[in-house]
Amino acid sequence: MRHERRGSPARSLLQGARVYLSGPMDFVASREDEMKNGWRMRVGAFLRAQGCVVFDPWQKPAVRGLHEYGREGLDTAKARNAWTFEDGRAGAKTRSRLTGKFWETLHIDLRMVDTSDFTIAYCPTNIYSVGTPHEIALCRQQRKPVLFVSPPVEFPALDDLRRHLAEKEDDQALKLLANLEQEVPIKPNPKGIPSLWYMPLVGGQGFFDGFGFDDFRRTYRWPDDGPLDAREKRQQPKRPLLAFLDGLAHKLPQKWDARRNDYARNDDWLLWDLHRHDRGAEVAGPYGPTARKAPAKTNGKKP
Repeated sequence: MRHERRGSPARSLLQGARVYLSGPMDFVASREDEMKNGWRMRVGAFLRAQGCVVFDPWQKPAVRGLHEYGREGLDTAKARNAWTFEDGRAGAKTRSRLTGKFWETLHIDLRMVDTSDFTIAYCPTNIYSVGTPHEIALCRQQRKPVLFVSPPVEFPALDDLRRHLAEKEDDQALKLLANLEQEVPIKPNPKGIPSLWYMPLVGGQGFFDGFGFDDFRRTYRWPDDGPLDAREKRQQPKRPLLAFLDGLAHKLPQKWDARRNDYARNDDWLLWDLHRHDRGAEVAGPYGPTARKAPAKTNGKKP
């Protein structure tokens, strides 16, 4: 089913919701491409159209009184090249300087997770990441939802190379390639099956095998020639994230209750309704937006 409309922020359950976008940044193929054209750009645009406040670690919010605190850029990771395991005063000084510098990044990213209502995490199993598991664990410790995208992981270029070498009957090159696959290691995951540790941490209803950009491409004018697009063309997501978010704007999701063998209320989804005029802040109802009515004018007289 194609979705060609934007959600209406005025009627969306996601209006005012705060969302953190978690995922690998250091060991991606290109930090420059990830920063400018990565999945966060598209998912962020989609969420803002629903009225969300988006916390993107590539575009950290300014901190009052602390200029450029924790900011990351294309060259941020290069500073770690100064790291040393050398013992003694010089080594201790260098390690202290680096840990102090990157503490700011850790601090502000975890504060964004702590401030958010839920987290979206992109976790392909072929990319090494440390901050992402930390952010997911923090979010789940607070019983906040994590929407976890675990896409299929395949290496078509590797398959093409192996096929080419086999056709050339280059046994030495094939042996070297097999050794490289073990050293890296290169492990395909065509079904996108997440880590066994993530399964109980996130919960069964929080997993998605792709974004489903194609269903919203016309609305947001996204190109279709990026690596993410190629992956979703090869294998269309069975449970796309954006379709889920589109539905979430109008109705909160339920969770599977194994004891009842049926769906049940999911009280991890606490989306604050902070715009009531007739009382203080309260949590929005689980089946639709809370009605908002301005108090009647009394012209100074008691009702």
